[in-house]
Amino acid sequence: MLEALISSKTRIKILLKFFLNEHSVSYLRGLEEEFNESTNSIRVELNRFEKAGFLHSFLQGNKKYFKANVKHPLFGEINSIVKKMVGIDYVVDYTLQKIGNLEKVYLTGKLANGLDSEEISLVLVGDINTDYLVELIAKAEKKINKKIKFRVYSKDGFDLSLIKEGRTPPLLIWNK
Repeated sequence: MLEALISSKTRIKILLKFFLNEHSVSYLRGLEEEFNESTNSIRVELNRFEKAGFLHSFLQGNKKYFKANVKHPLFGEINSIVKKMVGIDYVVDYTLQKIGNLEKVYLTGKLANGLDSEEISLVLVGDINTDYLVELIAKAEKKINKKIKFRVYSKDGFDLSLIKEGRTPPLLIWNK
């Protein structure tokens, strides 16, 4: 979707990395590994984003780390566009709020780490009608053209440490 507006694949990857999950932090060589692209193209885009104020950088040892500037006036809008691009907004707005007493929704997996993926991995917490959920998820998968994986926990049986995956903590995308 964004490819029609933004021709740089590297720029799109950076948008996903830093604007889908505001807690994402990375450095040039780490992004090179994740994106499987040259450091030159990544550096150029990071510098553009930083100069525009969309990213902050800080030094830790000999590495320069980057993080989204959540105080930027356009952060919320960019975050919303990226969520629409990956289909999370549709899943939350039109599917998850109809399945019972949902307390929280966490995004896990590649998307939570800011990497593009054909799969949305979710952890749902609450008293949920799972039969209806399966039906709604199937419809949502067709609509957004992505596979949706999910795990359901009761409010009482949920512990955040159960869902730590990857380097980035699970991303809370909905809270009652």
